[in-house]
Amino acid sequence: MRLEENLKDSYEYTTKLFKDIGRLAILIVLNIIPIVNFIVTGYFAKVIRESPRSNAPPVLEKYGELWIDGAKVFIVMLVYLIVPIILVGFGAASAMVAGPFMPATGLALFGGTLTIIGIVLTFFILVVAVMAVVHMVKTGKMGDAFDFNAIFSKIRAIGWPNYILWIFVIFVIGLLLSGLSAIPIIGWLIALIISPVFIVFIGRSASNIYEATPTTK
Repeated sequence: MRLEENLKDSYEYTTKLFKDIGRLAILIVLNIIPIVNFIVTGYFAKVIRESPRSNAPPVLEKYGELWIDGAKVFIVMLVYLIVPIILVGFGAASAMVAGPFMPATGLALFGGTLTIIGIVLTFFILVVAVMAVVHMVKTGKMGDAFDFNAIFSKIRAIGWPNYILWIFVIFVIGLLLSGLSAIPIIGWLIALIISPVFIVFIGRSASNIYEATPTTK
């Protein structure tokens, strides 16, 4: 499946969320409640699991199972990103301690350097982490999120250029959509609605690219 076909299919799939406004409203509400929003993350995993064989977003049910699946995704992402999170955290803290009146001090430069390294590292780790999550959901085994042989084999089968291009396009789409939140008065409402919708779009698109090639080890 070419990238444009993937995006078109994911768009058409995601628009079907609006055929059940009740389901969409529940996803929006759940998504703004900390910890409870694992249910929405679990729904994202369900979209991955059922795609591409299903042509419409899944029924929103079995909230406990969705929460557990969402918690698994959260834990895996946390493990992958723990190092850059620490780097960015220490970097930001160092910059705050240095303060605006000491921007050229060693502490400020140290903090800025750590932050930049953390951000760059985040991007490179996410390249692997995204496929790791999809692979875990597809196999149903949490440990498979760290089966690097299978993960890199899948990416090689897709093609690194194709895979990186897909991630870049998804990132740009997300960036453009996040910009809508800056619209005066109604921006916050648009952001609330778009967030779970975009999550479903990403899940469908990620599953499409994963299933486009056979899994090899």
